[in-house]
Amino acid sequence: MNIKDIVKNQNAHFVFYRDQSLFYETDNGFQFSIPISDAGSATINSEEKAIMLMRYIRKHIARTDAARIAQDSGNDSTNSC
Repeated sequence: MNIKDIVKNQNAHFVFYRDQSLFYETDNGFQFSIPISDAGSATINSEEKAIMLMRYIRKHIARTDAARIAQDSGNDSTNSC
């Protein structure tokens, strides 16, 4: 998914809190987390412009891409037998 599509003219809405992370979802359905430790003394809003949270969206995309690559490489080793 293209990051521009995720953040352009989109809002992010707080969905839930779990395991020391705040979970947000954009208007187009992309869900990502923000570690509560990163919030520091900031105000946590229930809605933000998605572009303001782009740092966390990029991190989430990188994590999911890395997990997908790891899963694919694990599947390749089991299929080679």
